[in-house]
Amino acid sequence: MQITDVRIRMIPDESKLKAVVSVTFDDEFVVHDIKVIDGQNGLFIAMPSRKVGEGDFRDIAHPLTSEVRSRIKDAIFQEYDRLQAETSAAPGGSQEY
Repeated sequence: MQITDVRIRMIPDESKLKAVVSVTFDDEFVVHDIKVIDGQNGLFIAMPSRKVGEGDFRDIAHPLTSEVRSRIKDAIFQEYDRLQAETSAAPGGSQEY
């Protein structure tokens, strides 16, 4: 299974949520609402989830192996870094991609 598209919507405010991502696999299957979050140890991705019970969240979709999680994370951060560089280089550039 190959990652064929990564679409990122940057979040312009100063919250911990930095971006919301959609990842397409094999031009046939897409996972929406993957979040890029700025945590205590730097940026990380959070898979789409929903609230169950009081304060508990459960992933709706997630990789089954650490290798696949790593490939998804690397593809997201590669595109995220590219957009960050593009945005900082363009005066008054848009935050939506």
